[in-house]
Amino acid sequence: MARRPLDPISQRIAAVQERFQRLTQAGLYYYNLPVAELRGGSRVVVGGRELGMYASYSYLGLLGHPRIAAAAKEAVDKFGTGTHGVRLLAGTLTLHRELEKAIADFKDTEDAVTFSSGYVTNLTLVSTLLGRRDVVLCDKLNHASIVDGCLLSGAKFWRFRHNDTGDLERLLRKAPASAAKLVAVDAVFSMDGDIIDLPAVASLCQRYGAWLMVDEAHSLGVLGKGGHGIEEHFGLRDAIDFKMGTLSKAIPSVGGYVAGRRDLISYLRHTARAYIFSAALPPAQAAAAKEAIAIICDEPERVERLQHNSQRFLSGLKSAGFDTLLSQTAIVPILCGEDEQAFQMTRACHEQGMFVLPVVSPAVPEGLARLRATVTAAHEPAEIDEAVELLARAGRSVGVLS
Repeated sequence: MARRPLDPISQRIAAVQERFQRLTQAGLYYYNLPVAELRGGSRVVVGGRELGMYASYSYLGLLGHPRIAAAAKEAVDKFGTGTHGVRLLAGTLTLHRELEKAIADFKDTEDAVTFSSGYVTNLTLVSTLLGRRDVVLCDKLNHASIVDGCLLSGAKFWRFRHNDTGDLERLLRKAPASAAKLVAVDAVFSMDGDIIDLPAVASLCQRYGAWLMVDEAHSLGVLGKGGHGIEEHFGLRDAIDFKMGTLSKAIPSVGGYVAGRRDLISYLRHTARAYIFSAALPPAQAAAAKEAIAIICDEPERVERLQHNSQRFLSGLKSAGFDTLLSQTAIVPILCGEDEQAFQMTRACHEQGMFVLPVVSPAVPEGLARLRATVTAAHEPAEIDEAVELLARAGRSVGVLS
């Protein structure tokens, strides 16, 4: 087949390949590494070596929990490995409705609906709610899936400065009175680890008649005494219209959900394209998610341990001289500066036995490349202290720390 001329698509492909090959040849490419084995919640085997895991979304250390594995196996024995189709037609199992009830109870709502992934959940929620005559107001650091949902909706898409409620109010005042308005925010921001000012945002939504959607991908199991999320963290109730979350982080399964009023959830069941036209969650994954929610309720000490570990990790890194931005959670950005320094830091950490990964441009602005480290309830205090010491050595070796 003859090669196409270097049109814009070819140029983009070539640019990515050039970057990939350059990093690989320099020994600095650490993405897509296959994990061969889990050893507890805090260690993994990669390339034949055991490393401390500091890039995990399994915030509560539930990955590999025997109760969850048993529930998944039982579901396969009862239902098989798939369903008969999409949820609206023949794909709904009793297990799906049991999971959705468990989510609704945990999030203190009337009902919930599940989707095949967290990304798809945000994409379909925003694009189903809004149309061309509407306005969506989005924090500048929201997850890409929210941004893509905003673009797909066709609504007027306005972004306000990160966690800046003054800027949000300016835009709400500007919105036409006749337009439907949706404010969409992350609860915990996935690259910075800071928390949205929910009381202020919710107050503005009430004052200006806007709907509020909150993505709790990184706050479920993380915030609040019982891990119920951002409303529990701030001592609020019913502040959020659409409570979105994932089933693939603190809950070690796959999928996403929206919890809220019964009429809102019914609307999504009958209009959301990703619900109507996507296959249902596999039985094993639905059962795993349901059991994980039960364990969070049964073992609240996991949430307390996670919160203690997060603060220990953050305070240790700050004492060592690292800039961790405004993180308050298990997501800890370790600023490195330029992309090259972040890649070099990653290599130094892996060589010393720590699995951690860099986030570089264009995912973050140039000059703000970082290691995006996470800590979990499975880490022991001594492991966290050792990780801080290792990071400090790596930082000094590549010039991130003086």
